[in-house]
Amino acid sequence: MLTDKKLLLAALTAAPLLLAGAAQGQGLGNSPYSRIGLGDLSGNLGGVRQLGMGGVGQAAPNTGNINEANPALLVYTPRTMFEAGFSGQYKTVRNATNSYRTGSITLAYLSFAVPVNKRWSAAVGLKPFSSIDYQVSQTAAVNGDPFVLARKTYEGTGGLSEAYFAHGIHVFRDLNIGGSASYLFGTLDQNTGTAISVQQTVIEREQLRYADFLLRAALHYRHKLGKDLNLNVGATQTFPTNTKVTRQRTLEQQDINRSTIDGTVVNLLNDAGRTYIPMLSQGGISVDNGRNYSVSVDGSWQQWSKFQAFGDALRAPLGDTWRVAAGGEYTPDPGSVQHYFQRVTYRLGLSVAQMPYRPGGQVLYDRALSWGFAFPLPTATSLESTVLSLGFMYGVRGNTDYLFGSSGGSNVRENYLRAQLGITLSNRWFIKRRLQ
Repeated sequence: MLTDKKLLLAALTAAPLLLAGAAQGQGLGNSPYSRIGLGDLSGNLGGVRQLGMGGVGQAAPNTGNINEANPALLVYTPRTMFEAGFSGQYKTVRNATNSYRTGSITLAYLSFAVPVNKRWSAAVGLKPFSSIDYQVSQTAAVNGDPFVLARKTYEGTGGLSEAYFAHGIHVFRDLNIGGSASYLFGTLDQNTGTAISVQQTVIEREQLRYADFLLRAALHYRHKLGKDLNLNVGATQTFPTNTKVTRQRTLEQQDINRSTIDGTVVNLLNDAGRTYIPMLSQGGISVDNGRNYSVSVDGSWQQWSKFQAFGDALRAPLGDTWRVAAGGEYTPDPGSVQHYFQRVTYRLGLSVAQMPYRPGGQVLYDRALSWGFAFPLPTATSLESTVLSLGFMYGVRGNTDYLFGSSGGSNVRENYLRAQLGITLSNRWFIKRRLQ
């Protein structure tokens, strides 16, 4: 059975592992789209519970998971809670002529929440903001000599993470407010290699280091519609930020074994600047009976057309994005003693999103179906509990329809299956035991 010391030990043990993983990015398989802007964006969609419901949760309170997507919902934290998520993804990437499969597994997020008093709860944690993971190559004739071919390779790794401190406060009767302050940090590494002969390759490396603060405000309104029905409205505003960036560029030569040739590394520049990240607006509405089911609809919007990346002037511009999702969860009988699967929570959701990428001016979409489960461990008591949650998402991003350029290349479509395992430990701390 879980004790206070075991819960704290689990949190302290997992924290450095997640910090190390997040600092190196949250890549989930080769994605050519992540070459543009800050990469694939997480969009403040929460953890494993939200994934199983299509990414909804702005207006869906519950007491079994930590909902940091909307900090105002932290007031529903009944006990001290620790939650860790592990993500994996398997995808097929194809254009009009070729395809390949890729995937990976990573430690996704960590959160720790404490009810300070009856009206105030706080949480700290770490979660992904964006990730870059791509490897693309192309072959073309050298200018002025059509009989000599040059092979260019583009590689990128890394990502940005949020280390956040969040609060949720019950103001009066039906209204809760919240907010969070995050330290946004990470490194994006992008390399361009040019090989005219198989013996030697010239590599231009660019490393961008991000470090700044990100602020988020939230509210939640809950109103009774009847004896067994509640209406919830929630919203979150992530404010824009001019993030500090330092940039380093180097040039080097590699031999046929991709080893750097001594004496060929040249430092091209070291400078600093800022990247403008636009605000993110999210909102949702849900209906629940306060016991065993809830249904939600969420929407979000972000003006990525205003994105200004330091040192990114020559790359493809971004467009505005929106996302709409609907989902819900159902637990047949949370108090069942004889039938375990009556206590299991079942989740389902659908989502569609307009992506920020605009190849050739074409608008691309991400459509997905989600489902998930929450399995409470049979050892749960009124003071301690452990819940294992699974979330799955199958989706399609982009298409292979658009032909562009003289090379006759096509756009890219990704068919992906994403899975997430969440472990939630909760414990009633600071209770004076009368009997020893």
